[in-house]
Amino acid sequence: MIDEPQEELASLYALDALTGEERQEFERQLAADPTLVRLVQDLREAAAAMARLAVVTPPPELKARILASIASEAPAVLSASGGRPRSNAPIIAFRAYLPWAVAAGFAVLGLWLGQRVATTLGELALARQEAELASLESRSARSLLESERIVVQRQVADLTQQLTAADGELVALTRRMQTEGAVANLKITALASLLNQSPEARAVAVWDPARQEGVLKVEKLPALLPTQDYQLWVVDPQYPNPVDGGVFTVDAQSGEARMVFTAKQPVAAVNAFAVTLERKGGVPKAEGPFVLLGK
Repeated sequence: MIDEPQEELASLYALDALTGEERQEFERQLAADPTLVRLVQDLREAAAAMARLAVVTPPPELKARILASIASEAPAVLSASGGRPRSNAPIIAFRAYLPWAVAAGFAVLGLWLGQRVATTLGELALARQEAELASLESRSARSLLESERIVVQRQVADLTQQLTAADGELVALTRRMQTEGAVANLKITALASLLNQSPEARAVAVWDPARQEGVLKVEKLPALLPTQDYQLWVVDPQYPNPVDGGVFTVDAQSGEARMVFTAKQPVAAVNAFAVTLERKGGVPKAEGPFVLLGK
């Protein structure tokens, strides 16, 4: 760390005001201290900048220090002349010490400018650190937003995949029918509940007459006993009794079921669909109570 005496010597050295042994000793210190070298360079640059200024107003204490230096040397001049004041003694003293006074003034001014330069450099370093911190915070915010966007995209993709898998049979059948131009011939029927204890039960049946197959989707039907099955019936007016469409069970918790079905006999026209509660394995002719019906 540079102390105050070294700063003063550096100021005088930067102004080429050091001579003799003082200059040699300072140059030895300068060769061993890079920090001192930078200080001298800064002082020389400051002095050069000051020389280019049109008007330079030094600190107020500079004048006081110069006058004090001259006043302190006046008794020595009188003593050297035998105590007899001479008319040219002040002039000689002033001329003798004028270079030193000017050098001291430049040194003080150089120190002041050096402090201002150091302060400015410190402020610039602080501003640079604040800018780097703001840039880091901005990059962190962008990274966080990008992570959240990726998470949301994954959630949407997973949900889409789940929905597609849940309705895979119905989606595949509908797509195949659309490709073949058979949408207009589909028979789509909503089945309503006939159960007093489960009025919210419902189902949708989609029948393709060209392929003689369909898809049934059921919701909120009551759970079955191990000895029971639900059985689907297709009502075709050409037959005296509804045509068997197959048996199914439902999920015990949600009451849901999906199945692809075919009729046990060729169906020419569908007037209605019905679901009955039958014994395990189903029956050739409806025996149990009707739980769902749709026309």
